[in-house]
Amino acid sequence: MKERSPHSALTHFNAAGQAHMVDVGGKAETRRLARAAGSIVMRADTLALIQSGDAAKGDVLGIARVAAIQATKRTGDLIPLCHPLGLTHVEVAFHIDTERQAVDCTVTTETFGRTGVEMEALTGVSVALLTIYDMCKAVDRGMRIEGVRLLEKLGGKSGHWFANDSDE
Repeated sequence: MKERSPHSALTHFNAAGQAHMVDVGGKAETRRLARAAGSIVMRADTLALIQSGDAAKGDVLGIARVAAIQATKRTGDLIPLCHPLGLTHVEVAFHIDTERQAVDCTVTTETFGRTGVEMEALTGVSVALLTIYDMCKAVDRGMRIEGVRLLEKLGGKSGHWFANDSDE
């Protein structure tokens, strides 16, 4: 029985174990969609400040939304082995959860191409939450970014994938 390389299941390594950008040239172009989410947990007074729109640096969620969109478009520049993609749609949604004292962020990315947009959605969520942290750190340095994860992926040969409780 031939022994498998420890890198064989990881597509970003070649047979010699060296990092490389995956060749997607032979893949079919399909509609690709990804949805990712995460949260930032904070003190109640910090959350109230965000809700009121009275933060010293301005509209926290509005700026975080623009940061998320910008980040999705720059993912190929930030993650070394990601392909640069032409996104066809990006949607950023925030939900304020007063019970958990958190802002939840969901980013949906879409393209028509040869590779998925999971990294773009995950990057968008991460940068949105980091932007909220940056804008509110003067009043609450103890904020926690939690649960950044992929929720859904559509397109390509693997089809339609949804996260479930056992994936967390």
